Amino acid sequence: QTASNYEKTENIYNMQEYEVKRGNTKDLEDRIKAGFADIFQTEPEVKEGHYSISYGSMKLLEVWAGEKNKTVFVDTVTDEAVLAMPDEEADGIILDTNKKFRQYLDLVTCFTTKERVKRAKKAAEKSE
Repeated sequence: QTASNYEKTENIYNMQEYEVKRGNTKDLEDRIKAGFADIFQTEPEVKEGHYSISYGSMKLLEVWAGEKNKTVFVDTVTDEAVLAMPDEEADGIILDTNKKFRQYLDLVTCFTTKERVKRAKKAAEKSE
């Protein structure tokens, strides 16, 4: 399955809440800002504690700290123009965006992708 076919089956709007690793809450705001500069090479627009950028296949990536910095909220909106491109053009953009997005989440939450998936599965099992 190509990246763009996978992406085309996903929701265009997607908001998630991610847990921040214990002991890493104090500098969360700094990591949110630094991640945009370090990973996406762009400065975010800041409005009422929300940081947002546009990058690759994301028309919008908006991030803000949750209560007591114990979680971080991430809202994304997919760029439909990228999805409309031929697969050979879109695949590189989508794969790059996904890679940088995962790196960003690793930095901000201090959990690896594998750890986040494991924690999300546990949380889902508890809520059933």
